[in-house]
Amino acid sequence: MFEDRRSKKIIFLAHCIFNQNAVSDGTASHEGTMTELVELINLSGIGVVQMPCPELHCIGLTRGDINGRKRSVTEENSRIRNIMEKETSLVKIKHLIQPVICKIMEYHENGFEIKGIVGINRSPSCGVETTSHDSKEVEGQGVFVTELQNELEKRGLHIPFVGIKGFEPENARATIRSLIGFDRKPDHNSA
Repeated sequence: MFEDRRSKKIIFLAHCIFNQNAVSDGTASHEGTMTELVELINLSGIGVVQMPCPELHCIGLTRGDINGRKRSVTEENSRIRNIMEKETSLVKIKHLIQPVICKIMEYHENGFEIKGIVGINRSPSCGVETTSHDSKEVEGQGVFVTELQNELEKRGLHIPFVGIKGFEPENARATIRSLIGFDRKPDHNSA
């Protein structure tokens, strides 16, 4: 089955890697996509699944306050985290996670290699190694990543989670290269 050119390798990416227009005001590190990461993954031959943006779904593009940019990033992210931890947001997050889980299970059950899940460190929702809390960047996971990892563990799936920061492109590329096991650099040196 699936004896064609496909790699049978998949990576799941935080929404904002492909769409910086979805991030909270003042936090975009790129104009549109995180181009250097997208190019690197494209060169690797790995298929990509873009996960939903939980904050956009739960509290909207302005994150419930058009003045969010006036705060420091960690202060604003902590405010957003407080909203994302409320029951109304958690219910929405649980619904958002289900299609992601269904896709992961479908690929897994059909013998595809799921290379990993990439989140955005410091994010109140998609942080993997760090998140924002009490106006600081702290060790820990964002609300969405925590819920997603819990659901995967319930199903006995242990998929690597890694976090990157868009404004640290060299570290982000190194993290992705390590995750996907890809050493080839693009000819034009952008990834």
